[in-house]
Amino acid sequence: MEANTLAIIDCSAGFHNLKDSREAKEDRIDFLEAVRAASVVPENGTSPTKKMVEAVLAILRAGESPELIMSSYELLNEIEKHFPRVYVSESSRNSPPELVVVKEAWLPFMVSLDVTSSEKETDRRKTCPLFDSNGFHELILGLAEMAYKTISQRLGTKFLGNMLLFQYLVNVLEGDFVPRFNTYTESLNWNILRECVLNMLLASRRINFKVLMKDCLYTICALCQDYAGHHNESECSESSCEKSSENHNTDVVIALFEVQRSTCMAMQKLLIMILELDMSKQQAHMLCLTNRSDGVRTPVVEIILDELTYQRNILPTFLQVFNDPKWKLEIIVQYLLKYTKPSVRTRRSNGHSENSTFVGVLKSFSDSSSTGNIIKKLNVEEVQLLLSHAFLAYMSIATQQHVAAMPDCNEAVLDSSSLVEISKNVATAFDSLREVDEEIQISCLGKEALFTAALIISTS
Repeated sequence: MEANTLAIIDCSAGFHNLKDSREAKEDRIDFLEAVRAASVVPENGTSPTKKMVEAVLAILRAGESPELIMSSYELLNEIEKHFPRVYVSESSRNSPPELVVVKEAWLPFMVSLDVTSSEKETDRRKTCPLFDSNGFHELILGLAEMAYKTISQRLGTKFLGNMLLFQYLVNVLEGDFVPRFNTYTESLNWNILRECVLNMLLASRRINFKVLMKDCLYTICALCQDYAGHHNESECSESSCEKSSENHNTDVVIALFEVQRSTCMAMQKLLIMILELDMSKQQAHMLCLTNRSDGVRTPVVEIILDELTYQRNILPTFLQVFNDPKWKLEIIVQYLLKYTKPSVRTRRSNGHSENSTFVGVLKSFSDSSSTGNIIKKLNVEEVQLLLSHAFLAYMSIATQQHVAAMPDCNEAVLDSSSLVEISKNVATAFDSLREVDEEIQISCLGKEALFTAALIISTS
């Protein structure tokens, strides 16, 4: 099957050197359809060979037309769904569910912990479409740079192809990570997570982890600038004039923004997986399950906190776009702890105290005196933004049906305090802000938080 299918695009004669012609495009479309018909369409289809999937990935990376980009992207995700590399087997009367890893399965990544590599491996990187840690980082950096360009510059197929390529790679990482993470939380077998593709990709000495995480953070903020409404009026006016003068297809522009939105969500998904991986690694370290081969790196939550502290201009954008309630609340709590009472623990501490919870942070705003000391370091707008997002995130967590059964809830975030008590503390915090700054303008988000708190208090 492999030989017949690959013959459609004449892979052996140099697939990557095919001229950009109508015939070549039709050959690639026929090739994609042949792979889909053989592997995905049949109920018991045969898994495509490594060379076949690699050829599909090469078509996506080439990004020669929207049709080829979308078809190859959809096919790659369909293959991921039909032929998972890692999954949990179904339980039976005789055996519990087990983690199944298909060792021989193809991966779009080349992961290695070594700095040096053989000439053969180096040559392969130049000719094959697979990603090593550097290539993955360069892809993210390219997305961030392109996201700040004009609409005209972003309408090319290259940006569209790279966004969908990144989404596919994150889907692969997620498919490998989630089953392992769920199994780890039950067994506490660190080897399961140690061997995940994400951990090996990040552990590579070929990349600077801290720089990579900063680029992820800025890419999230850059990609959301259009659909989140963060362009200023002059930028919006310029974009509108540009679209009008160049007669951009409105449907194409809307489609571009939608792909940007989904790419932003994929970037958030990547960050959350890394946050969970860091938390699991810290837990494994405390249980003496790690060794020297695991290495030491700065937790991504600390990198995010430092960037939000020293680059406060991205704080509103990040809080608006980052919508995972558990980690949003954790990040805000740790952020506010930097400016509240000196008696609270730092984020490097392993112990927990009442002051390290959301309740403890709210108590720092219980009177105008302590609130005044805080806003000497943070302005009133930033404080109400942080408190509003934190309360709404707390509410989102509290209303989840299975929150009480979640084994990974951070003790520093969730505690036994009632929603009523939290709501009263939020209302008190805003009252203290009004006492300190009588001219304060409560934002729409702040009003939403206060309305929610008042509703909970009145119905208690």
